[in-house]
Amino acid sequence: MLLKGVGASAGAAIAHIFYIKQLDLSVEKQEGSNPETETGRFEKAKEQAFTELDVLFEKTAVTDSAAAQVFDIHKLMLDDPDFCDGVEDALSSGLNAEYAVKTSAEALINFLGTLENEVMRARAADVRDISERLIRILKGLEENDDGPNEEVIVLAEDLLPSQTVRLDREKVAGFVTKRGSVTSHSVILAKTMGIPCIVGMGESFDELPKSGELAIDGKTGEVFVSPSDNERNDFLLRVEIFRQQKEDLEKYRNMTAVTPKGHTVKVCANIGGVADADAAKTFGADGVGLFRSEFLYLESPSFPSEEKQFEAYKAVLEKLSPKPVVIRTLDLGSDKQAPYFDIPEEENPALGYRAIRICLKEPQIFRTQLRALLRASIYGKLQVMFPMITHLGQVLEIKEIVGRIKGELDKEGVPYSKDIEFGIMVETPAAAVMSDEFAKVVDFFSIGTNDLTQYTMAADRMNSRIRDTFNPADPAVLRLIEMTAKTAHENGIWVGICGESAADTALTDFYMSIGIDELSVSPASIPAVKKAVLSSNS
Repeated sequence: MLLKGVGASAGAAIAHIFYIKQLDLSVEKQEGSNPETETGRFEKAKEQAFTELDVLFEKTAVTDSAAAQVFDIHKLMLDDPDFCDGVEDALSSGLNAEYAVKTSAEALINFLGTLENEVMRARAADVRDISERLIRILKGLEENDDGPNEEVIVLAEDLLPSQTVRLDREKVAGFVTKRGSVTSHSVILAKTMGIPCIVGMGESFDELPKSGELAIDGKTGEVFVSPSDNERNDFLLRVEIFRQQKEDLEKYRNMTAVTPKGHTVKVCANIGGVADADAAKTFGADGVGLFRSEFLYLESPSFPSEEKQFEAYKAVLEKLSPKPVVIRTLDLGSDKQAPYFDIPEEENPALGYRAIRICLKEPQIFRTQLRALLRASIYGKLQVMFPMITHLGQVLEIKEIVGRIKGELDKEGVPYSKDIEFGIMVETPAAAVMSDEFAKVVDFFSIGTNDLTQYTMAADRMNSRIRDTFNPADPAVLRLIEMTAKTAHENGIWVGICGESAADTALTDFYMSIGIDELSVSPASIPAVKKAVLSSNS
């Protein structure tokens, strides 16, 4: 029997099924409960949840410090104001603790589901994880710690982050889930491990047996139940081809990416936090081309302090030193909303109050981040990038603010590097068209092709109905990129690509032909991009 899901991590596998059974976490609504009693139950459950998460963090950190970070995120989310306020409101109205947790989590999950950003939507799994942990504790159920004792394909309706990181990676040949998205923790883990993963099986998942053998292809989304001899032989061939492809790419990890005509390109990593820096190093990154600093804000229950930001930036710079690290300043707004930062609802947030527009209107927030960045600069090669720039006045204002902060640090005797490069993201047609003016006042350009395509083609990148219109390879988009690269080089500054299309090897020849100096991609994509550069025809 052949079934189909969404291929999320390429590769093929044949193995026995390991089904992760869902605990009975059904909840009944009980009205007229004693608010004081139920609040006490909720607080006690939170205490136990914190203890469990501490144990899981310590256990996981022994073998995978990056994966262990998910448990720190869960601890923060246990105190998330939106989540806790919802629970407290339900408890005060006389509802039982289990139902209060369930309804508050569902409200937050539904909100996250409305956001355009895939990463933010994937955080719904974290909310579900902590709510189910609390409900399990409130119901007095034990956590199921049994794991596979042989190499298996893991089946689950949805793999929660805490379930994923506790699996023995050496015994996981693949993942198949009923729900889930291509940015879920299980998919991220699968890509890092280089194993096939299929998500979003939907109703087809219910046709899968709970035991027996499966053959899966993480690229096509194919799932063969109890494969025949012919199907088995076909999959064994697919497994071998995938193994050879992985082996072939391994040799490119630490190579320098130079075209046959002698153009050297840095292949860097896009990261969202300190934990991702390890993956960048593992896959042979020439540096970090995009550190999305907004994730420090999105994963915090309140505005992160200067000290907290300083420690995060310092950690990444030290891990990558002496390689360069480009840190993008705060890019909140649009589809990235922090619950404690009350950004008014907008009809068209992608064109609204976001990124540098917020920073220049909220100087204290911007000042805190810039001070943290400057202080951390002595621990590596820092490059600071400003997002959503549309006119020259913004850059001149930023330079004045940076100058004032440097003066403050000088008076305080706080050291900072004098060699920091400051650049802008070219992600609007305005920035591309005026790139000749911007190139005179900045040290580099990094082209964000996701937004540049969206704004150039007037096509919402998350709208599946107009997917054909949202095309990063459209001639209009490529002409703006070529114009930006030309003006950068004419003014003696470097130019990179940090959008999704940087990893599209079908565009590598074009990027090499116009002299792009840096391609920044997800860590796992680095070897393939380096290979494409080394074999480029341009």
